[in-house]
Amino acid sequence: MADSVGILVIGGGAAGIGAAQRLAEAHADYLLVEARPRLGGRAWTVQDEHAIDLGCGWLHSADENPWTRIAQDLGWRIDKTPPPWMRSSGIDMDKEEAADLRKTMNEFYEKLEQSAARPDAAASTLLPENGRWTALMNAICTYVNGAELDRVSIHDYAAYHDSGVNWRVADGYGAMITSTASELKTMLECPVTGIDHSGARIHVATRLGVITADKVIVTVSSAILAEERIQFTPALPDKTEAAQGLPLGLADKLYLSLEDAEEFETDSRLFGHPREAATAAYHMRPFGRPLIEVYFGGRLADDLESQGGRAFVDFATWELTSQLGSDFARRIKPVRLSQWRGDEFARGSYSYASPGCHGNRAKLAAPVDNRLFFAGEACSPRHYSTAHGAYLTGLAAAEKALAG
Repeated sequence: MADSVGILVIGGGAAGIGAAQRLAEAHADYLLVEARPRLGGRAWTVQDEHAIDLGCGWLHSADENPWTRIAQDLGWRIDKTPPPWMRSSGIDMDKEEAADLRKTMNEFYEKLEQSAARPDAAASTLLPENGRWTALMNAICTYVNGAELDRVSIHDYAAYHDSGVNWRVADGYGAMITSTASELKTMLECPVTGIDHSGARIHVATRLGVITADKVIVTVSSAILAEERIQFTPALPDKTEAAQGLPLGLADKLYLSLEDAEEFETDSRLFGHPREAATAAYHMRPFGRPLIEVYFGGRLADDLESQGGRAFVDFATWELTSQLGSDFARRIKPVRLSQWRGDEFARGSYSYASPGCHGNRAKLAAPVDNRLFFAGEACSPRHYSTAHGAYLTGLAAAEKALAG
């Protein structure tokens, strides 16, 4: 292994790949190290009968998302079918219910946009405690933020930018992202345990040995930093505190095969129990495939992970048969499941800011002594929780490292 490098990039997700691409473009002396035996991080496509994204799956703000252009330039097929959540109704709701839910959602987001002048608080304060759709709004928030509204900062949620255009990479968002790293200088299965920046050069301890560097770009998840899974010498308590205010929410996916799938409209949707916060969302026939893509978020996902993988299948079967009849159970079989809280190199899905911590993203992203740089979706104030937010922070960190 290389024992000395100019700029070391830690973490091979979208942020690390973006940083390494910019360093390679500048002909810098760099190396990207990744703890897993694969690149991509929380962008992860697995190949079954179809390409399945177990991590990020949507090109959010696709008309502005840099990955859209990259995918198109590389010849990846972009599917522009509107996502299920932008349809007028789901198969579990009549038109009146769907219209009333949409009205509630619009009112919530209007209040969110108007919240800049008021003190920060939990986003749950923007909804009536016992409103008709309050429980389902909490469930929807878990798919968006990985956490219920009582845990999410109003100011941070309001800062998120979404153009409203959402597309998909037909053969896998994660596969497309990792394909762009094929020519990069990388070292896999090389988790970092410590970063000693006390001397003239930075000494990075890994399971494969020590690497010295002039500068380091850290792109690991905020949960890894919050749990101090990497020991900094001298310690960086401000970074730890900033990361602790940006916990990783949880959004897990279960893919089920579906017999007689043609009964359902392509890219349709239903909620298991639309009057409860602890419910999953069911994306029927994504891309027209004989699959159901099931989303579990927040406390529900954490509870199911604690019970083991079978709990997800049992919960989904219970909800689907509640909606579609007991005979529906024979038509579905588990295909793939993600469990991001249990992933030792992620410890969750994507970040949200706790109430009062909306300024923590800038604190986490701030360089240290112009030698340590930080990137990742949690460092993005406007595009957090997304692969393009991570990618853009990686580019920005690389530019700072090159300029110093």
